[in-house]
Amino acid sequence: MSNLSLFSTRRFFAATALGAALMATAAQGQTITAVMHSSLRVLDPIITTAHITRNHGYMIYDTLLATDHDNKIQPQMVEGWKVSDDGKTYTFTLRDGLKWHDGQPVTADDCVASIKRWAQQDKMGQMMAEMLTEMKAVDAKSFTMSFSEPGDLVLRALAKPSGIAPFMMPKRIAETPATQAIKEYVGSGPFKMVESEFRPGLQVVYEKNQDYVPRKEAPSATAGGKHVYVDRVKWIATPDAMTSVNALVNGEIDYLEQLPYDLAPIVESNDGIKVEVLDPMGYQTVMRMNHLHKPFDNKLIRQAAMYAVNQESILQAQIGNPKYYQTCPALFGCGLPYESKAAEEISVKGNIDKAKELLKQGGYDGTPVVILQPTDTPSVNSQPVVIAQALRAAGFKVDMQAMDWQTVVTRRAVQAPPSQGGWNIFATNNTMIEALDPLRAFGVVANGPKAWFGWPDVPAIEKLRLEFARATDEAQRKDLAHKIQALVVEEGVLLPMGQYFVPAAFSKKLSGVMPSPVPVFWNIKKSAG
Repeated sequence: MSNLSLFSTRRFFAATALGAALMATAAQGQTITAVMHSSLRVLDPIITTAHITRNHGYMIYDTLLATDHDNKIQPQMVEGWKVSDDGKTYTFTLRDGLKWHDGQPVTADDCVASIKRWAQQDKMGQMMAEMLTEMKAVDAKSFTMSFSEPGDLVLRALAKPSGIAPFMMPKRIAETPATQAIKEYVGSGPFKMVESEFRPGLQVVYEKNQDYVPRKEAPSATAGGKHVYVDRVKWIATPDAMTSVNALVNGEIDYLEQLPYDLAPIVESNDGIKVEVLDPMGYQTVMRMNHLHKPFDNKLIRQAAMYAVNQESILQAQIGNPKYYQTCPALFGCGLPYESKAAEEISVKGNIDKAKELLKQGGYDGTPVVILQPTDTPSVNSQPVVIAQALRAAGFKVDMQAMDWQTVVTRRAVQAPPSQGGWNIFATNNTMIEALDPLRAFGVVANGPKAWFGWPDVPAIEKLRLEFARATDEAQRKDLAHKIQALVVEEGVLLPMGQYFVPAAFSKKLSGVMPSPVPVFWNIKKSAG
């Protein structure tokens, strides 16, 4: 079968699935039908940093602490916490009314097991765990965490809303090895997953958790009262962006998480649709290289690749409209607390001549660079094309391999050589809330086998991150963040490629759609008109 025929066949089945999903939705009262930025296949939010799996996590799970719209830490599943006089021991107490979806009460033992599993995978959790001396349940509703030195790292870690959010699970599920995917999807969150209606890559359905007891505070980002006002939320996949936009315009769907920039004029002129940037901190797009294999096991060649890439070219291809993007050298965000211009000569403008010079110095031998290119997710499908063009101009031999985003998510975890199913480069996006500082930003971690995909090993970076974790003075933290950024870029750990903002589009039948760094479906009401 030709590639064109295969594409047409896939498009036909996707369109057929879309039609079936829309027909089923029509029979459901008070259902929000949404098209998210990616289809959902991976259901375990602890084993991946993929945003679609994180979004799924917020539907069915809950967190002990949360971060509100002002980036302040708030209690969520816990009623509160106490700190010992020496600042080393925290005692957390669960609030009343917490139940798992199977009807069992949430216990401190469940939380201890969940924290242990999460801390093995999350980079901030790993650092917290290195300082943890003891964690134990005191009784059914309270547990303690003791550390080798005083500090508030535990609060910052348990409140992080992204990267890998510390979702709580029943003990029997949380005891699944952190390297293996869970097989039960039982949370305590405001929605339940309807497993019988899950079609991997096509649709996932959630229903209101009737037993959920919201907090009394007003909702604010991922914190506060999670009141659900609809019966069901259905995420469906569509064959392409135009189909999604047409479905929204025609009233067949209610919510489009990421409005394609080039199609925005179609939607903005429609009186029944609202277009809004719901995450005011925005996103960052980044390039990641694999340090394990040729040619990027060579620092000079990593630097050559970074010099070749021009941020403006990346952002023009990805976004197009300057209203929604800005070039930005800051790993931890422009206009945010740890903004820095360190190494901007490498990360912003691009310099092909310098890239060629470094390739020669590094002894590049023509080893092909395997670049993973997702074709089904607009937010990440153009960066690899621009990167490939830049690398070819600098003298690299490039092998760009097309696949869907979920295949990229799986493939990037492969440590085998590129010739055996591995990779050399992929591009992705971070929400700035998950890259706000050197501890949250999982892409700057450089502890070899425990690092994020690409596995850089730079002890000097880890030393500075530990100092940042221990620092209590904000001026000291800013200085350390600057030094970390300089090293991260110099060593080719992560290349920032610009900062941007993503508009969502949704029917004006929906009210209560909240600004948040994570798309949330609580607090939303749907009118019949």
